[in-house]
Amino acid sequence: MCQGGIVNTHGRETSMMQVTTIGLDIAKSVFQVHGIDGCGRVVLRKRLARTKVLAFFANLPRCLIGLEACGGAHHWARELTRLGHDARLMPPQYVKAFVKTNKHDAADAEACCEAVQRLSMRFVPVKTEAQQATLMLHRVRDQLIGQRTATINALRGHLAELGIVAAQRQAGLSTLLAALGAAEDDRIPPLAREVLQTLVAHLRALAAKIAALDRRLIAMTRSDPICRALMAVPGVGPVIASAFAASVPDATAFRSGRHLAAWLGLVPGQHRTAGKALRLGLSKRGDAYLRRQLIHGARALVRVSQRREGKLWSWINTPAPTATVQRRGCGRRQQAGPHHLGDPAPRGRPIVRPEIA
Repeated sequence: MCQGGIVNTHGRETSMMQVTTIGLDIAKSVFQVHGIDGCGRVVLRKRLARTKVLAFFANLPRCLIGLEACGGAHHWARELTRLGHDARLMPPQYVKAFVKTNKHDAADAEACCEAVQRLSMRFVPVKTEAQQATLMLHRVRDQLIGQRTATINALRGHLAELGIVAAQRQAGLSTLLAALGAAEDDRIPPLAREVLQTLVAHLRALAAKIAALDRRLIAMTRSDPICRALMAVPGVGPVIASAFAASVPDATAFRSGRHLAAWLGLVPGQHRTAGKALRLGLSKRGDAYLRRQLIHGARALVRVSQRREGKLWSWINTPAPTATVQRRGCGRRQQAGPHHLGDPAPRGRPIVRPEIA
């Protein structure tokens, strides 16, 4: 408590001992610290090198520390928590409103210090190293799949220049690979065949790496009770279950499944003014990768729903206001996804990957 509004700030050590709340702006090499005391007065402004951050906070009493949930923030939150501090992560878009002047490190640190004190602030749960490792597996797998798609498209484009085209999907790719492997096919010049075989080798290497990651995902989900429970939801397989468990460390942070759906961007955006409401399309907030996987799972359910019987399947087959099945799949997942995670249902579809001969 501050008595009579008088704060003893004589000396650097005395000021540091009075710090109760700190805003920390993190970066690659230079960190900015902004600290206030119990009265809200600024008692600390400091610029730190990366190598001196932990030593600096180790000498401080227990503080409430606010950081933006950006790159590397989960690591620093874990390290500060180990030192005994209360480190909290905040979405950058919520912190931005507290920047009073032009954007610079000192203003960002002050904004973090101001935002972390708000009772209405929504904080980001700190992920563990294991959860971040799982998400890295997903990101690497997604990157390899993108490279595989780009390689297939390049192969199709090069052969189309020679008048060789094939159908879509795996059947057409197999036809192109067979044409490249047939030495007697004179439609492909020897030099073109040689360089395109490089793409084929790269394609097979990518397929092997993706298959290895798929096996790792399946093994992880089988040993994780949370993933096994998620896979009981129709349309949820090892990819969605493992990504969901790693992306949502604490599901109790959401009051209901509908709040979780809004966090994932699976609900319509809203624009309301003067008593008039305008419903927009999907807000597409949150994790784009997880949202995309959930929509893929919903589309898979729509694709097989005609051959199934039951309450869920009859509801999916009910004619929707929209005319296209693709949009209906997104809408159904928006309504029936996260808030029905506890419903009993058969296991989701396994991972399906194209085979490269």
